[in-house]
Amino acid sequence: MPAAGGVRRMNPMSHHDSRLTLEAERPPTRPEGRQRIAALDVIRGFALCGILLANVQPIANVGRVVVEARPPAGLDDGHAWMGLLVEQRFFPIFAFLFGIGFSLLLASAEGRVARPRVLLLRRLLLLLAIGVAHLLLWQGDILHAYAIVGLLILLPSTWLPRWTVAILGTLLIVTALIIGDSHFVLIAGLFLAGSALTRYGVIGRMGQSATVPAVLGLVFAVAAAPFLWSQTKSLSSDQDSDASLSMSLGGLLLAGAYVCALLVLLRTPLRPALRTVFAPLGRMALTNYLTATILVLVAARLVGGRPEDWPVTTALLIAGPVLVVQWLWSTLWLTRYRSGPLEWLWRWATWARRPPLRVAARGERPTSVSPPRRPGPPGPPRDSWRT
Repeated sequence: MPAAGGVRRMNPMSHHDSRLTLEAERPPTRPEGRQRIAALDVIRGFALCGILLANVQPIANVGRVVVEARPPAGLDDGHAWMGLLVEQRFFPIFAFLFGIGFSLLLASAEGRVARPRVLLLRRLLLLLAIGVAHLLLWQGDILHAYAIVGLLILLPSTWLPRWTVAILGTLLIVTALIIGDSHFVLIAGLFLAGSALTRYGVIGRMGQSATVPAVLGLVFAVAAAPFLWSQTKSLSSDQDSDASLSMSLGGLLLAGAYVCALLVLLRTPLRPALRTVFAPLGRMALTNYLTATILVLVAARLVGGRPEDWPVTTALLIAGPVLVVQWLWSTLWLTRYRSGPLEWLWRWATWARRPPLRVAARGERPTSVSPPRRPGPPGPPRDSWRT
């Protein structure tokens, strides 16, 4: 309660949402560490698994020449099921999460540093450098695209009202679906959609009920069904344009169904198992995404043959061990360290000061990467952020 005769100053964010927002990015300040938004780590780890499975053959094809195109896959072909359930189903989740994380970090930085957008600028520039380096190893890298879209679209959007961001995100997603083969436009739309939902407080409340994600997941699944069916018919009749539209729209809807299903399962007794399996991968997503390229290239050399001729079982036999190795590595690493090695370097560049890496020993007073909150009266209302 406020002191007698005092005036209680209201925060523009609710106490609950503010706490969740700050805990997502602020380094631990207690020996046991502050709790992260666990659902985001689980969803990110789940998406990482799907992205790896979809990318095994493209990565293995680096430096090779495809002699002939593969004939259209039928319904009895494993590649058709990959097209229905995996391909273009997980990168939208990753892009959506990137927009969420960006806005969570901005909310955490505001009030803690004098120029929070400079902090985000450094973060995007380092991501661009990492992406360009990875691009030299594999031309399918997505990090450089995330950084470019972040610099051109996501960062400037932080000065706009949240309703404007929501409308722009929707328009960009619809435009990408109409024109087709426009990943940059789709990524920009998904970035803004994730940012808008965060600014409206939806992300902070997503774990409070299973009813809403269950209903949304059912709607997404029912809406995706005709597009998935159309995709199978287009592939069998070699109608590439129809297949592209069906894959893109069906992929977005199915990705939404996947996310909603995970949110529902996280409200069940399966929550500990899901956190154990996917959260370590999600907390070290940057490190695991980059090291997966090296591991797949090594595995491709051992397997041999032309990757474009591999059956789906070969891709599964490569992706499975890679994910097991990364899960073991991530789980063991996070027992001693606060974040993955590349995540730690990324945070160092973001905050322009060296963050703590090792988990504080029991009884040891932990340190913080970010400077303390600036004293003094609050600044002018941030209408561009909360309106």
